[in-house]
Amino acid sequence: MSFALYILGLAILLGGVAWALITAGLAMTYVAIACLIVAGIGIMMAVSRTRAKDPPA
Repeated sequence: MSFALYILGLAILLGGVAWALITAGLAMTYVAIACLIVAGIGIMMAVSRTRAKDPPA
């Protein structure tokens, strides 16, 4: 459930970033690149924070 909340928050963040960049007049190529970078960082953070910790050996 926590992972789903991270992804939902990431989707809202991406929407806001894309909207702001489009409103600022940037080309769609740059908007897509920025959104892909933010999405990649967000997914890596969500996975690292929600994955189960390895038990001590």
